[in-house]
Amino acid sequence: MKLVSWNVNGLRACVKKGFLDYFQEVNADIFCIQETKLQAGQISLELEGYHQYWNYAVKKGYSGTAVFTKIEPLSVKYGVGTNESEMEGRILTLEFPEFFLVNVYTPNSQRDLARIGYRLEWEEHILKHLQELNAVKPVILCGDLNVAHQEIDLRNSKSNVGNSGFTDEERGKMTALLSNGFVDTYRHFYPNQEGAYTWWSYMNKVRERNIGWRIDYFIVSESIIERLKKADIHCDVMGSDHCPVVLEIQ
Repeated sequence: MKLVSWNVNGLRACVKKGFLDYFQEVNADIFCIQETKLQAGQISLELEGYHQYWNYAVKKGYSGTAVFTKIEPLSVKYGVGTNESEMEGRILTLEFPEFFLVNVYTPNSQRDLARIGYRLEWEEHILKHLQELNAVKPVILCGDLNVAHQEIDLRNSKSNVGNSGFTDEERGKMTALLSNGFVDTYRHFYPNQEGAYTWWSYMNKVRERNIGWRIDYFIVSESIIERLKKADIHCDVMGSDHCPVVLEIQ
């Protein structure tokens, strides 16, 4: 089974930049996207063979998640935890016979850390949600988690200490998640790989010079670690300031 996750940073714009070509080429069984930035009726995707599930933000042109899956889920849950997260369309949970899939777009703490309190509250709700699911059956979590966990996960770690996405608090929440029965699939396969990033600033030649951050993940329950076949980063795929990440699992 192949799963793909991609923060498209505005799906309508990404479609104009080759989204559908990549979608057809990668031929995922489950394709998750974040930051759709649209409301119901603003786009119509003809994705033959896929069931489509959308969680829209109330605010126009903001946030939002979606899952396109060849396998029809047993159930779908929209949102979790705080009222604010429900309003921003940040999470979709799909139950399948053998696992739960959780697609998330984690709130950014913002440049001045104005939203870090909400962000940390979000992390508490997400961890509780994942633990409750994991008690029933294995979990596959994916999405833009808006944190570089270790120094190896961003190009300029020293100059970014304390900045949004690389604060001790945010990194600590990721450590807590991985200490509660979950595994970062990319680091499982490539524990020491440097220069592996999934997001780059739109500033001039930043992506060309690979000055990036790894903030997009597939994280799974430890109980299915032996079923992992491959984790990959499709850094050559354009169309967004993020690139797709891929997981293959038996």
